[in-house]
Amino acid sequence: MMSLEGMALKLPPYSFPMITTPACRTPHTFRRFLVSASTAAAPPASLSLGHSTRPDFPILHQEVNGSRLVYLDNAATSQKPITVLKALQDYYEGYNSNVHRGIHYLSSKATMEYELARKKVSEFINASDSREIVFTRNATEGINLVAHSWGLQNLKSNDEILLTVAEHHSAIVPWQLVAQKTGAILKFVELNEDGVPDVEKLKDMLSRKTKLVVVHHVSNVLGSVLPIEDITCWAHDVGAKVLVDACQSVPHMAVDVQNLNADFLVASSHKMCGPTGIGFLYGKSDLFSSMPPFLGGGEMISDVFLDHSTYAEPPSRFEAGTPAIGEAIGLGAAIDYLSKIGMQRIHDYEIELARYLYDSLCSIPNIRIYGPVPSEDVQRSALCSFNVENIHPTDLATLLDQQHGVAIRSGHHCAQPLHRHLGVGASARASLYFYNTREDVDDFIHALNDTVRFFNSFK
Repeated sequence: MMSLEGMALKLPPYSFPMITTPACRTPHTFRRFLVSASTAAAPPASLSLGHSTRPDFPILHQEVNGSRLVYLDNAATSQKPITVLKALQDYYEGYNSNVHRGIHYLSSKATMEYELARKKVSEFINASDSREIVFTRNATEGINLVAHSWGLQNLKSNDEILLTVAEHHSAIVPWQLVAQKTGAILKFVELNEDGVPDVEKLKDMLSRKTKLVVVHHVSNVLGSVLPIEDITCWAHDVGAKVLVDACQSVPHMAVDVQNLNADFLVASSHKMCGPTGIGFLYGKSDLFSSMPPFLGGGEMISDVFLDHSTYAEPPSRFEAGTPAIGEAIGLGAAIDYLSKIGMQRIHDYEIELARYLYDSLCSIPNIRIYGPVPSEDVQRSALCSFNVENIHPTDLATLLDQQHGVAIRSGHHCAQPLHRHLGVGASARASLYFYNTREDVDDFIHALNDTVRFFNSFK
């Protein structure tokens, strides 16, 4: 495989024909899993959602390496609208103070806005009570919280934890650590012929030994959507709990935790137009109430004595120390922004753009796109992970950035077991959000064609 190190050559322009390659498979039958949501008013027919929202994102209006920035790395992190940036600035300029422990105006204002952000998260995912929302440093910390406070207390030798081979490392490693300490056993569901986790096999693998199912809602590599409502029903029938990694679904579709009936669910602020450094964990009230603290310190206590302490009720029990106050407020502003657009509107626009991206990538010679083939019955999320024969994905990403200002991601995307299962060490990934447009996709495809031709010229 050819590799490029340190090169920064301007590629010659080239016009490519549209080629359909065998790697773009004929669609297979696949169930359609949609989440209902309230709708927002449609934009004028002449203006796409991407075009109408781009002015809200200052970072998108710049040149990178002499070309217009085309940002297609949204599965790694999203960009932030002006309203979120302003919310952070307003907090630090106007009422920066610690929360919960002060009676003065600044502290009261900060506390009110911090707790209002919790309420916004709760309403956004339709939790039954805002006390079911715990702010964490990120989704990874949320999963570790469940692993430590629920897993170590409830799992024992030979209990089974069921996952898929497509899980993010943050949903695998914490449970490996728990299994090492408790003797629990991890079992993994593989992919079916459509290139997605085999949910029928998952159903068959459930038993009374299964105590926990850990699954993604939307894959960050495959772009596939799992039927969480079905999975929670099957798991609960055998007495198992379900933890859902919703990092790639909450930003892109309406997620209703009561309809999903998940026991735990995690998501990250930075993937949904909010700041980095904060995420949230949803948990059913009865489960949170039965769980011991994850970290000890200030804020999570009721009373502290020299020989013992008593603990606050959730969510405070799981939020030791000074929290990420400004980040929580920024997350609240991001939710306001997304809600004003409407999550169903975002979802519908992205499904259309996802199909356009997939079909456009099929024009690239010798490309392999991972995950399901979109069809009338199959909706994949707005990302595509792919490889081009005999070209390393990092070389592709490097030249796309250096020569065309196109930002995609290359590597294993924190999913090494999945890549091993696919028989590759890494892949390139282009991922969209609602502020992307068809023009972004067109520029990306033109740049990718140009880059592929450059590497093939050395053969």
